[in-house]
Amino acid sequence: MTSTEQALRDTSAERFLHLVQAKRRGTLKVYLGLAAGVGKTYRMLQEAHDLHQHGVDVLLGYIETHQRAGTVAQLRNVPLLPRKQLFYKGKALEEMDLEAIVQRRPQVVVVDELAHTNVPGSRHEKRWQDVEYLVQQGISVITAVNVQHLESLHDQVLRITGTDVTERIPDRLLRQADEVVNVDLTVGELRTRLEEGRIYHAAKIPTALNGFFQAENLLQLRRLAVREVAQLLGQQVASDAGGAPAVAAPRRTDDRLLACINSNERAAREIIRKTSRLADQLGAAVWYVLYVQTARETADRIGLATQRHLLKNLQLATELGAQILRVKDNDVVEAIRRVAQEKNATLLICGITGEKGFWDQLSRRSVTHDLLRAVALTTPTLDVYLVTY
Repeated sequence: MTSTEQALRDTSAERFLHLVQAKRRGTLKVYLGLAAGVGKTYRMLQEAHDLHQHGVDVLLGYIETHQRAGTVAQLRNVPLLPRKQLFYKGKALEEMDLEAIVQRRPQVVVVDELAHTNVPGSRHEKRWQDVEYLVQQGISVITAVNVQHLESLHDQVLRITGTDVTERIPDRLLRQADEVVNVDLTVGELRTRLEEGRIYHAAKIPTALNGFFQAENLLQLRRLAVREVAQLLGQQVASDAGGAPAVAAPRRTDDRLLACINSNERAAREIIRKTSRLADQLGAAVWYVLYVQTARETADRIGLATQRHLLKNLQLATELGAQILRVKDNDVVEAIRRVAQEKNATLLICGITGEKGFWDQLSRRSVTHDLLRAVALTTPTLDVYLVTY
């Protein structure tokens, strides 16, 4: 290791130590990567050793080495918490021992695989909920996740890779983090690591190279990761001459976003996620999700599956930070226009199917067509953003 690299590591550890000491609530640091194998776990273990050398009480709460030699070699000196065994459907499974961490109360705990789904019977359904709990208990956490696990990026990742990522974390977790570090690697370097067997076992390599790890996929995921961290860094400012970071409140504007959904599961999901991204990018102080229930969508006229999907999408909107609005009205356009005026909305987000040509869709009579016409005639200051699904 060069002296420059060591100096950067020392500076990173000192900055994080400053945060740990300055706050009563636990501090959260997230290492974000573009894909498996970029070195997130390795970097976390390096930081754990550096903090340990600074006299910080560090505990490795859960580490997934994937039997990678370089990562395994880092499991030294810093205490490693034994995993807890849980029995599910007759099988013994291992999980992070959340209760043991709280009882042990280290200053800093390292928790890998942030998007992991816990074994049924655990205190929380998801590991990110474990991490939130630890932070609330005053324990600082260093954790890691890949960009494809961000909830609001799910639809983009699906289009890029063809992979439906089922384990996801809410974006607010990154917004609440005190530090987010992009663990970057060029596409060529990452594919070389894969070909050399440093990420997966030999049997999985050909499938990975021709699937998720295709060069174009990785390039686009890398762009997403860099953009995400750049946006988050834009919300942070240095607080003193020593460079110790202070987390600034997100930039807020007067923008008020109103997303309009119906019971169409796929369309609603994409509109909600896109609006969440727009709200972050614009620094919107508030954003709403509006569901207009017509007589055709009463509980006795739509199936149970459709009702469940609708409730799930409204829950997703809440998790992403939206305020939910539900009104009953057979005139959808008028209801949307009325609510937009009541909430002083500045940007209206609605969907349009991409199955036919874009202009063909706009020229045909539809709720979106009528809404655009009504907005143009009655509220010209209200901008409209169309999400293609």
